Amino acid sequence: MVSILTNTSAIAALQTLRSIGAYLFDSQQQVSSGLRVKTASDNAAYWSIATTMRSDNGALSAVRDALGLGAATVDTAYAGMEVTVDIIAEIKNRLTAAAESGVDRSKIQEEIDQLQDQLLSVANASSFAGENWLIGHPNVNGFVYAGPDNPNPFPLLEGDKKLVASFTRDSAGNASVQTIDIKRTTKDVVFAPARYEPGAPLIGVQTGYGIADSPIKYEMIYIPDDVFNVPRPVAFLDYQSSWERVSDDLYSDGTDYFTRLNGFFVKAVDASGKIDTTSTTASHGFNPDVTVASLDITKLDEYSAQFVGTQAPVEFALDVLISFVDSKLQDAVDVSAKYGALSKRIEIQQNFAMELADSFDRGVGRLVDADMNQASTRLKALQAQEQLATQALSIANESPNALLRLFQ
Repeated sequence: MVSILTNTSAIAALQTLRSIGAYLFDSQQQVSSGLRVKTASDNAAYWSIATTMRSDNGALSAVRDALGLGAATVDTAYAGMEVTVDIIAEIKNRLTAAAESGVDRSKIQEEIDQLQDQLLSVANASSFAGENWLIGHPNVNGFVYAGPDNPNPFPLLEGDKKLVASFTRDSAGNASVQTIDIKRTTKDVVFAPARYEPGAPLIGVQTGYGIADSPIKYEMIYIPDDVFNVPRPVAFLDYQSSWERVSDDLYSDGTDYFTRLNGFFVKAVDASGKIDTTSTTASHGFNPDVTVASLDITKLDEYSAQFVGTQAPVEFALDVLISFVDSKLQDAVDVSAKYGALSKRIEIQQNFAMELADSFDRGVGRLVDADMNQASTRLKALQAQEQLATQALSIANESPNALLRLFQ
């Protein structure tokens, strides 16, 4: 049936052309944007997941920036501690050289003075973006007391450190930021001058607590008790010139034995030098002016009387100073190792954050990215179909003209 009112062929051809046009538009969008799912109307589920993951990836980018800042801060502290270790080692070497007979100790002290000044210079310079981990103030209300794992009591610092480590989202969709928490005490800094606050107990107001400024009077010696196996302080004794020297570090008064611990004299149980752990109090109040940053070997006479007793030769005081500085050197080595390990942890976390961000990108790409080979091939095919549909519509529109020729 042929109708002059309704051209069914043209209508069908037009519908086909419209359909091809819609598909062609979608293909052109995919090719131009590179996305198979660009809006929620394309695929609501995939679009929602991709949008959330893109947001999380932005948070991960901020985490990487924060990790970079944290790494710079830790690396600065680590570099400062490495130099601090070298300086304290040099001070120890100078003290050892001072033990040699006939040396000019005043000249050696001049070298030590320069090293002590350098300690403060390095500590002050180890700052990044206003953060200085080598100088801090103790919290006079907070102490870590002696125990099996902490043989010496030392105060906490005012404020621990936190470094942003990662951004996470749990199965319930709750987002959170994970941090690296760094518990710091005065054994983690080079200088920790006490800061008095109204109402706080007057603990160490006149002294410091750091590696370089903690005075020798707080170098209480704790050793495990044989019975209870818990640290307890050992009483220090004054050296007596009447003591008979049994061996290198063992002396006797004819009844009891005495040995040296960190340069100080303590009571020994027997001739083997085993230390008596029954004492619970220390008998000496040491000089608060003797620190790694302030010791002066031109005052050995004064130190000897205070440390080991008035009858002790000055060499004994030098031994005390060497033991004291060596203990501080070990503290500095421990902190340097701590910051070095922390720096490595941050480096690992940075690498993981970058790999995680790449994984997010790949995951989003699998959901919403267009297959460009397929999209371009489909685009070419749809363009050919559009041309054919246009020709078909043209042919369908020509059919009424054929009807007119019947009436000519």
